[in-house]
Amino acid sequence: MGSAIGWSVVFGVIALVVATGLSLLAAIAATGSAARAAEWLVVLGPAQMTVQGIAALCGGLGATYLIGVRRLHLAAADLRWRQVLPPFKGFSVGLMFGVVPAVAVLLVPVLLGSGRWLTGDEGLGAFVVWGGGMGLVLAPAALAEEVLFRGVPLVLLAAAMGRGTAVVVVAVVFGLAHLLNPHVTGLGVANVALAGILLGTVFYGPGGMWAAFGAHLGWNSTLAVLGAAVSGLPFDVPSLDYEAGGPEWLTGGPFGPEGGVLATLALGLAVVVAARGWRSTKA
Repeated sequence: MGSAIGWSVVFGVIALVVATGLSLLAAIAATGSAARAAEWLVVLGPAQMTVQGIAALCGGLGATYLIGVRRLHLAAADLRWRQVLPPFKGFSVGLMFGVVPAVAVLLVPVLLGSGRWLTGDEGLGAFVVWGGGMGLVLAPAALAEEVLFRGVPLVLLAAAMGRGTAVVVVAVVFGLAHLLNPHVTGLGVANVALAGILLGTVFYGPGGMWAAFGAHLGWNSTLAVLGAAVSGLPFDVPSLDYEAGGPEWLTGGPFGPEGGVLATLALGLAVVVAARGWRSTKA
C-alpha cells in the first residue's frame, strides 16, 4: 500500500513539474515576456486551454513512461491502453457514457419548463465551426486528466487495495482537485467525484483508457457546446445560450449541471450501466 501511494505521489510531482514548465515556456513564447506569461495563462481562452491541456498531457505521458514503464515495468495492457475493444471502438463506447448523461441533465429542465436554449444571430455555420474547434480544444485536457488520475496511480492503487476501493479513492482526489474552480459548491465537488467513479468504472471495462477518455471528452464537450458551464467554467457559444432555470440545487446554478442533483442522478445511473462492463472482461 505504502509503495503504491509513494509511487503515485512521485508520478504526480513529475507530471506537475513537466506540465508547469511547458505551460510557462509556451506562455512566454506567446507573450514575449516572462512577466506577462502568468497573466496570459489565467485567461480562459481557447489558446490557453489548448496550451495547458497539451502541457498536462505531456507531463502525464512523460511520468507514465518514467515511472510506469521504465521503473515499474508496466505494459500497455497493464495501463489499459490495449484492451478487449480496439481503440476507436472503445473511445466510441466511452463517448456515449459522457454524451448521454450530459444531454439528459440539460434536457430535463427544458422538458420541465424551467430551462431553455436561446438562439443568436451568428448562424448555424458559426455554431458548427465553434463546436468542432472546442472539441479539439477540450480533447488534450480530457486525455491528460485520464492519464493523470486513471493511469499509473489508479493501476497501482488497484493492485494494492482492489479495483473498487481504488476507483473510489482516486475519484475523491479527482473531485477535490476541482475545489478551486469558479462557483464551486459541496455538491459540485461530490458530483465531480461521482464522475470520477464513472470514469474509473469505464476505465476497467472492455474499452480501457480509450473508453475513459471518450467518456470524459463526451461529458465536457457536450455541456460546453450546448451552452452550459463545465465545472464552473463558462463558454461563450455562438448562436446558442443555455439557461437551466429551476432551483440551483437541482440544475447546478453557475457551477453548471455538475452542481445539481440532476447530475447526481444521471451520473449515478451511468455508473450502474458501466459497471456491467466489469463483468465482460477479466483484464
